[in-house]
Amino acid sequence: MNYRLFGNSGLRVSEICLGTMGFGTEWGWGADYDTSKKIFDEYAQAGGNFLDTANRYTDGTSEKYVGDFIKYDRDHFVVATKYTLYDKHDLNYCGNHRKNMFRSVNESLKRLQTEYIDLLWLHAWDFTTPVDEIMRGLDDLVRMGKVHYIGISDTPAWIVAQANTIAQLRGWTAFVGLQIEYSLIQRTAERDLLPMAKAFGMTVTPWGALGGGVLSGKYLKQEKGRLKESSPRLQNPRNAEIASVVVDISMQHNVKPIQIALAWILKKHDNIIPIVGASKPGQVTDSIRSLDIELSENDIARLDECSKTDLGFPHEFLNASTTQDVMFGTMQNLLKR
Repeated sequence: MNYRLFGNSGLRVSEICLGTMGFGTEWGWGADYDTSKKIFDEYAQAGGNFLDTANRYTDGTSEKYVGDFIKYDRDHFVVATKYTLYDKHDLNYCGNHRKNMFRSVNESLKRLQTEYIDLLWLHAWDFTTPVDEIMRGLDDLVRMGKVHYIGISDTPAWIVAQANTIAQLRGWTAFVGLQIEYSLIQRTAERDLLPMAKAFGMTVTPWGALGGGVLSGKYLKQEKGRLKESSPRLQNPRNAEIASVVVDISMQHNVKPIQIALAWILKKHDNIIPIVGASKPGQVTDSIRSLDIELSENDIARLDECSKTDLGFPHEFLNASTTQDVMFGTMQNLLKR
């Protein structure tokens, strides 16, 4: 793999991020210690240095495994973890507020067996904590050396924009990364989240890039996976149609469907680093090979069309030809932008 700068920072990360939510079997699925180590080694040997975990993943086991795996060369690896989700059923053991932020980070540092976290994500917006409290707290963690960079996940675009604007005005550390769900079956982030990230120079690390396995094509063949038959992803006929197009294009390229799904994301956006998970060795290599796939303009057009999402108001209204005509006096095609 090659490497990219992460957002508006000098941090160097690999083109594919390894998601470690499945490191541990506490949630009834995932990989045991030895299998997780093989997955990690496969990723590291391919040049991967960017690992994504969280305090809550497999009840803390994911962080413990990651800590064990990276300690032989800690400074080589870029470790991203998260805070927000509960560690126990107590209101001060969860949420975005300063008390939980510092408590969660200190516990993560112990599990990871490290003195610093490369990238700390706010995991999800709780709609109870003031923005300035969060940004000041995160800035304090950076100044203390416990955290190097910060990012935000699963949060409305207007809140992220507000937070980064406050940070910039007050000289605090700003978010350099955005983590969201994004895939061929979930493109609503194109309405506001992706344009906002681009405007602020943020790198986007999408989770669910394979649609929970829907885009692998296995459910079209009635194979079993993590998704239950009642899952909304499987009950949506449109998702099956998108998966069918992905499978068809993969057959033309003689590659696996997941590689087409990832190649589409990488081709569409230059500020995206997909998070890929694995439950057994070999899956990581399959994902990394998506970097070498050259999709044709026709491939991209087919994938775009079958997965097209209505951007809603005001985007559809502002992009309409009639609106453009009255805003630019029918001369919009002459304006270089």
